[in-house]
Amino acid sequence: MTSVLVVNAGSSSLKLRVLGPGDALTATLDLSEWDGSPDHCEVREFLRGLPELGAAGHRVVHGGSRFREAVLVNDEVLAGIASLTSLAPLHQPRAIAGIEAVRAARPGLPAVVCFDTAFHAGLPPAAAAYALPQPWAERFRLRRYGFHGLSHAYASRRAAQLLGAQDQRIVTCHLGAGSSLAAVHGGRSVDTTMGFTPLEGLVMATRAGSVDPGLIVWLLQHGGLTLDEVSTGLESRSGLSGLADLPSRSGDLREVRLAAREGDPGARLAVAVHAHRCAGRSRPWRRR
Repeated sequence: MTSVLVVNAGSSSLKLRVLGPGDALTATLDLSEWDGSPDHCEVREFLRGLPELGAAGHRVVHGGSRFREAVLVNDEVLAGIASLTSLAPLHQPRAIAGIEAVRAARPGLPAVVCFDTAFHAGLPPAAAAYALPQPWAERFRLRRYGFHGLSHAYASRRAAQLLGAQDQRIVTCHLGAGSSLAAVHGGRSVDTTMGFTPLEGLVMATRAGSVDPGLIVWLLQHGGLTLDEVSTGLESRSGLSGLADLPSRSGDLREVRLAAREGDPGARLAVAVHAHRCAGRSRPWRRR
């Protein structure tokens, strides 16, 4: 059995793993601050230095309504991923950059893309639907897609194995720069905190999570902010970063917690809000 390269392009990082026979880990590369370039020198040298590979697997955040399962990479699939950039602007371009980096360094290597939204594609209608006018929903394919599906699928599957039962009702937590919860019953996602985009749900490193939509409308109509200012603020200047307001602006929970222990009031508020939202969103699912 030849080795498989696994590529995980996140909103701020890049993780590469090579798995050999029996899923043995044979090579790794972690870039905690990846600039999103497919021609990054460390990535290029790592890929070119690898022995024979059988295939590459890429994590892609948003599959929309088109991609509901893993597919082989080709130019049409790449164009489809790019067309969803407006729904995941922090992630789709980086996923494409990861695919292009592997194609450039290892031309001809078969590649498969696995979508984080696929695990949630079968959400029950009551969990997937927004209470919006149906003409809007049908025209724009508005629904709750959910994200971090690869992580939630693995965590729920592994938890069921350790518990020795496959029909468990499990709450899975993906906590990082992007964060979400999922309710999983019998291996199927039945609810999740993220929705149409990765902005909904929990407080994250730089993303606001769920806010009153009326607040956004008010900022646009009466607050004097432009659409771009609101979009950038919600994606890149909110969350832990916005609450703590530390000089680094990173929103890294480790840094925020350290500042909170040192008595910084903004950091203490950020930690409290983060914990409150996590606990509050998971509590209703514990009875399912």
